[in-house]
Amino acid sequence: MNTMPPPVDWQTRESLLLAPYAMHAADSTGRVHPEPPHPIRSPYQRDHDRIVHSSAFRRLAHKTQVFTGYLGDYHRSRLTHTLEVTGIARTLGRGLALNEDLVETLALAHDIGHPPLGHAGEDTLDELLAHEGGFNHNAQALRIMELLESRYPDFPGLNLSREILEAQAARVKGRPAAGIRPTAAPLLETQVVDAADSIAYDTHDADDAIELGLVTLDELLDLPLVAAAAERVTDRYGPLDGIDHRRAVIHELVDMQVADLVAESQAALKRLGIDCVATVRAQQNDLGHPRRIAMHSPQIASGKKDLESFLFRKVYRSERVMGVRLAAQEKLSRLFHWYCDHPDSIAPSYRERTPSLGLRRSVADYIAGMTDRYLEWDHDRRL
Repeated sequence: MNTMPPPVDWQTRESLLLAPYAMHAADSTGRVHPEPPHPIRSPYQRDHDRIVHSSAFRRLAHKTQVFTGYLGDYHRSRLTHTLEVTGIARTLGRGLALNEDLVETLALAHDIGHPPLGHAGEDTLDELLAHEGGFNHNAQALRIMELLESRYPDFPGLNLSREILEAQAARVKGRPAAGIRPTAAPLLETQVVDAADSIAYDTHDADDAIELGLVTLDELLDLPLVAAAAERVTDRYGPLDGIDHRRAVIHELVDMQVADLVAESQAALKRLGIDCVATVRAQQNDLGHPRRIAMHSPQIASGKKDLESFLFRKVYRSERVMGVRLAAQEKLSRLFHWYCDHPDSIAPSYRERTPSLGLRRSVADYIAGMTDRYLEWDHDRRL
């Protein structure tokens, strides 16, 4: 008679699967507001679920990634981008024997602070709040985690593990994480999520730009990184045409970058003698600044730089994209000023914070939480 094996607790599972330089949940520095441990889930599993169940995460489904106002449903939203980053980050984390629960949580949370209209909305709010500290989506994500997302009666925010807050705080320029030296390098889990974000937006923004007719694949094939991916596709499949060729090249672009980063990182871990989290933290360059271990080879890094420069010139600052962007920014700005003139119309939970945070910051918090389509609807009914 077959019997089921006994269940393995998460501490034992981590000790068996994770590298010594991975962040083990048993070594977490805990939460700002102490909570009793969960009998089944690790701290980072609980953080994962708190992000997924948050309102800010759900709203990503209807927030623009790059292409504001374009019809169709092929190009990415913030949510689909986030899920793609999470998949890539999980692969990187597994390849390096890192804590996948922590990696997935960091990836799922990395963009929850984005306002509607993508970077266009962020730039507009930053200008509107120029005298109130500005607006940055990374800082806003931290505000959501620590204050704005109210889902639990015992504390404000989501009360995530300090490692999650640290990773997010590290992305906010000029704000060192509490309890962490400003010169300390990020956890490897944080490093691979940042790398996955770069891989995802470089590659998938190019794919969306082709779909929308902003650039052609032939133009991209002039770039060394894309040309190398296309050559690998031809070697593997032979000649392909049309959409099959494009999809294969995009897939190969992601795979090349992932494989390169894992190989380069494994070599760096061995070369630098990284054997625990403390040695990850201690990495510094010749100038005494934190040094990252999860890096691409010089060849791939150079190719990515060329691709990003191309996308900036031909896509992000193209006449078509900028025209739509400016029209959307004007709507957001007009709605912001309307709420400043009619503060009683702000949602109650935001209005209650006005005495402590100020009116303009509270209005920005409220608008930042809107989806693209809600902002459009709210603008049209108000103005």
